[in-house]
Amino acid sequence: MNKLRVVIALGGNALQSNGEVTAEAQKAVAEKIGKTIAKLSKKYDIIITHGNGPQVGNILIHEESAATPSAPAMPLETAVAMSQGQIGYWLSQAIDNAFVAEKRHKQVVSIITQVIVDREDPAFRHPAKPIGQFYSAKEALKLSKSKGWEMREDAGRGYRRVVASPKPIDIVEKKQIMTLINSGAIVIAVGGGGIPVIQTKILKKLKGVDAVIDKDFAAEKLAELVKADVFVSLTAVPNAYINFGKPDQLALGVLNPKEAENYIDAGHFASGSMLPKIQAITQFAKKKGIGIIASPSNLELALERRAGTIIQ
Repeated sequence: MNKLRVVIALGGNALQSNGEVTAEAQKAVAEKIGKTIAKLSKKYDIIITHGNGPQVGNILIHEESAATPSAPAMPLETAVAMSQGQIGYWLSQAIDNAFVAEKRHKQVVSIITQVIVDREDPAFRHPAKPIGQFYSAKEALKLSKSKGWEMREDAGRGYRRVVASPKPIDIVEKKQIMTLINSGAIVIAVGGGGIPVIQTKILKKLKGVDAVIDKDFAAEKLAELVKADVFVSLTAVPNAYINFGKPDQLALGVLNPKEAENYIDAGHFASGSMLPKIQAITQFAKKKGIGIIASPSNLELALERRAGTIIQ
């Protein structure tokens, strides 16, 4: 009997559920996730992707604050690659350890993944994704002039650099990912939305760009390319809601794509949090798959269609 193929997207704060900041504390959270994934792998073929917001933010702060002429800060696209290696290592080790504890063996592989974006994507003309640390107005002006960064005031807390968030078009390592999946491995890929790259027009060479690809849209693209049956976006809440935070708040259960799109058009979901998740799983469901939003604690029940918001 063939197992269902499931792409699981861990939220950007999945390893910092209670404010964990040290590597050891985040590894401890990863250990819990590893046990869950190992258990679920008995019933499903699993591909994992993850956010990287807190981790890449810390990398950027370290890079920028410690930069010198002889050791300059790494660019954003390289910082994304660094975070992929960091989180991929934590998760793959945690899953491996869970298999050891169960006296089972299954290959776990983490892939540094490049995601192709369009050089003409309108997001490059209108950067809006805040990254890195906060600066004073004076510091922001200086950075804007010296580095060409676009700076924007962020909720009264200071100024931050903003970058483009283009849509994913393709995954460079998709064939290698498929080979590993077909071999029976658990694959961790497209971390942090993937390393954003463009292709040169003539020779089709790859070139990294300073941008941040939304994790959920990249995870949906991954689910599509690996021919997944189910795409799950895990987040801090157990469901998507309409009228969230209001007295008439309502958790959404099973929907069809048209119903979900109606709620999206009505403006029920916040652009910085739930909106990309509901858009991504709706997009996947329209391709005849099953899209799910759930909390990590409800993952197993959600895969059994007994919890979460399910679009099919």
